[in-house]
Amino acid sequence: MAKIVILGSAHPLRGGGLATFNERLARAFVEAGHQVIIYTFSLQYPGILFPGKSQYSTDPAPEGLDIRTRVNSINPLNWLSVGRELKRYRPDLLVVRYWLPFMAPCLGSISALVKKNRHTRVVAIADNVVPHEKRPGDSWLTRYFLKRVHGFVTMSSSVASDLKAFGVPPENIRLCPHPLYDNFGPPIGREEARRLLGIGHVDQLLLFFGFIREYKGLDLLLRAMAREQVLKLPLHLLIAGEFYTRPEPYYELARSLGVQDRLIWHTHFIPGHRVREYFCSADMVAQPYKSATQSGVTQIAYHFEIPMLVTRVGGLPEMVSHGRAGYVVEPQAGDIAGAIADFFVNNKKQAFRHTVKEEKKRFSWETLVDALMQFCGQNSEQQ
Repeated sequence: MAKIVILGSAHPLRGGGLATFNERLARAFVEAGHQVIIYTFSLQYPGILFPGKSQYSTDPAPEGLDIRTRVNSINPLNWLSVGRELKRYRPDLLVVRYWLPFMAPCLGSISALVKKNRHTRVVAIADNVVPHEKRPGDSWLTRYFLKRVHGFVTMSSSVASDLKAFGVPPENIRLCPHPLYDNFGPPIGREEARRLLGIGHVDQLLLFFGFIREYKGLDLLLRAMAREQVLKLPLHLLIAGEFYTRPEPYYELARSLGVQDRLIWHTHFIPGHRVREYFCSADMVAQPYKSATQSGVTQIAYHFEIPMLVTRVGGLPEMVSHGRAGYVVEPQAGDIAGAIADFFVNNKKQAFRHTVKEEKKRFSWETLVDALMQFCGQNSEQQ
């Protein structure tokens, strides 16, 4: 049995992708027989930097997990305190979630202190190395963090390539697919899901799910909805997720394209217990991203066995087999519209769902746990 600490988002922060992932990873470590503690943030983002309505969950804490709310992302004295605490605790493995250069000073400083015990292996799960929305100083901050950990697990080859471009030796990188999000409950019937959402009147349904940011290409999807071959379909688009950018340009675009009567806007935070209603109501999930690394939305769709449309960016093509589990297209409205039309006109749903059911077997939490634990066998004297 190993002593493991996960340093990253978790309850009481809202259960978006990071928090959900970290809590599910902790359970996977426990299932493998290890002792796990999650150190999460008392302050993750200053209010001025947070684009949503609230950072905190009103749900009860997940049962059976040891979650300690200890880390303040902007307080160096806190980093010193947490780093010394974890250094004394001497976990065998410290798993650090790295997704944003803003977090580099906090996470890098804590990691550097923990490494000084010359026992703990510090391994980062690197969601992004080059951020989607770039700011001055990003490269410097990322380099600061990268120098303070022993190894990296990435969930797409694009992030692995970015790490190598920053000078990380290939032997310090493990590539492991993003596991399934299998913690949102079992599937329910399509008609029941639509009834619960109050959209029982729709025929064909496309789902855009997740926080709405500019790089996720909702504008491309709206333009695709206005193409002639899509307008012929009895199709609605369900847009489910909180705006993390200005909503007005999207509403205005929908009006100018004349597709507003085909759109269903659920632009609020979607709590975990309602996620399955959205996926199970959909015929296909669309991710028209302009840039990407990997995607948790894809892994929710795999769990509920829903076909996917993704764009040829980042690691998304690695996750979806084109023409079998869904579509991989260029991030252009015409290509997206063509795939949507092909799916519904040629009735591809059942064939794609069969492939999704088979391909989901390759995305396991056990594989990720094994990839992380491989670093524990290395010489911890390497600093």
